[in-house]
Parts: sequence; structure tokens; C-alpha cells
Amino acid sequence: MTERHAAAETAGDTGASPPADPNPAPGNRAPQVGEAAVPVQKPHTVVGDLRIHEFRSSFLDASRTVAVWLPPSYEKDDVSRFPVLYLHDGQNLFDRATAFGEEWQVDETAMALIHRGEIAPIIVVGVYNAGDGRVDDYTPSPDPSHGRGGRVALHGRMLVEELKPWIDQTYRTLPSAASTALGGSSLGGLSTLYVGLRYSTAFGMLAVHSPAVWWDNRVIIRHVEALSGRLPLRIWLDAGTAEGAAVIPDLRALRDTLLRKGWRLGRDLAYLEVEGAGHDEAAWAARVAPMLHYFFHARRRRLERTVDAFRRWRDRWSGSGT
Repeated sequence: MTERHAAAETAGDTGASPPADPNPAPGNRAPQVGEAAVPVQKPHTVVGDLRIHEFRSSFLDASRTVAVWLPPSYEKDDVSRFPVLYLHDGQNLFDRATAFGEEWQVDETAMALIHRGEIAPIIVVGVYNAGDGRVDDYTPSPDPSHGRGGRVALHGRMLVEELKPWIDQTYRTLPSAASTALGGSSLGGLSTLYVGLRYSTAFGMLAVHSPAVWWDNRVIIRHVEALSGRLPLRIWLDAGTAEGAAVIPDLRALRDTLLRKGWRLGRDLAYLEVEGAGHDEAAWAARVAPMLHYFFHARRRRLERTVDAFRRWRDRWSGSGT
């Protein structure tokens, strides 16, 4: 395992490519499956403490770059533990120099919200995608129209059985599912929902931005339909109206399936259709702040931290008496 601080590193193009969209909106077309992004030299834009690791996975038989953003109080406060947000497509989150197009500005947005006291301090873990292999890692089944896909089960095992335990051991996290979120956009949104439904004991919050519901004839809706009922998950679900003709109908079908399984709008399901928003990093960046508010609002998190501290004290006390 290697570590470096992003601010001191000169990064090149990562080869990240957004997923294929069967109905790309004019002006928002991303490189499709099999196409390569054109390298462009861009400035670094990291704000705060971003640490870069090369993480080896036995399930994937490959390494993934992992970017860990720490809240501003992390080094000053060596006692507190923090909620964690894991995000797919890590190269697009913090640094324009590594992003495909624009970045999500997760670091700038989280920093501002934390400083204003609007959200609790959080750790954000960005897992880089595998370039062309992204399509396989982020999809639950092969799609006949693409002739590939279906490795998300292994990707999920990497996240839950390898990466999350390592992050919890290396950083001062709140490791419970109630304090751990997973998120992503497009195929990353598809992967987020699939992995979250499968591992609700690891992730209690799912940020599902512009999910690729269309993949393999709406296979993700069939996965939701197969559930016996609602899981203990809070879900943020969104998309833009300018992403393509099929996107909003697909999103509504997914929303309605979740509602039939017991999720409740305004309680454990946040649903948003963004007028005029396209399928791109700038659109997702604009939705980072409300998503962070939904999951990590300061008042909610203060109560959860108090309960967690009590449980840790109780466990230590019980252990000392045996």
C-alpha cells in the first residue's frame, strides 16, 4: 500500500470515461463504450487534505487508486470519529487535473458546509474507476447491446470486504452502516444501488445520481422488485431532464418500484428531477450540497455521534468487567 498527498503530486489524465447513454442530449455527449478520452492538461484544484493510496484487491486481481479527503478538524482533533461517504469515479471528485471534463468539487463543497456548521465533518473516499474496465466493474450483468458487463458483484466485495475494513482501520471513522454512505453517478449510480441493496449492513445511505436504469433492459428494477420489502437504507435519487428522452421515465419507474417496496418519499427516499440538467460532472457537482445536507445534516449527526460514543463507552466498560 502506498500513500501520497495530492497537493504534492503531478497527476496526468486518468482515462476516466462516463457511461454510454442510449439517448445522449445534444452538447452532453460523453465518450461511449470503447472510445477513449483525449488527454488535456488541466490545473490542480484540490482544497484541503487529500491523501492518495494505491489499493490492491484480491477480488478484482488489480489495484485501484483511492483518494481520501479528510475534514478540516481531522488532524487537530485526534479523538473524534467521522462518518464516511464512499463515491465511485474518484478521479472526478476533487481535482480538475484528474477529472473527465469538470470535477464535482466535493472538497470545496464539503469544506464550505462544514465551516458553516451545516453538515457534520465527514471523510470522503473516492474510488477511481478502471478506465475502460469501468463498464464491467459497475454493472450487475452483461448487456447484450454492449456485449460486456457483469462484474459489480466482485466490485462490491472489494468495497465491503477489503476497502472499507482498511479505511476503518487506517482512519478514525464511524464504521456503522448508519454512518456510512455510498454514491455515484450514471453507471456509478447503478453500481451504488446494486451494492447498497446487497450490503445494507455496510452502507446505510445511498446517493444515486442519474443511474443507468436502462442497463440490460432495466435489470436494476428487477433487482428491486425481487426484494421482500424495504431495507434499512436512506436513498437519494435524482436525474436531470436534459439527460435523454428515456432517463426520467426510467427514473420514475425506479422510484415507483422503491415506493411499492416500502420506501417513503421525504423520509427515507429523497427524489429530485432537475429541470434542464444534463448528464455531466457539472450537473452532478451542483447536487453535491443538497445530497450532503440530506445525509449528514449537523443536527442529525450530533445525536448519532452521542449515541455512538455511548455505545463505545458501554462496550469498553462491559469488556473490562469480564
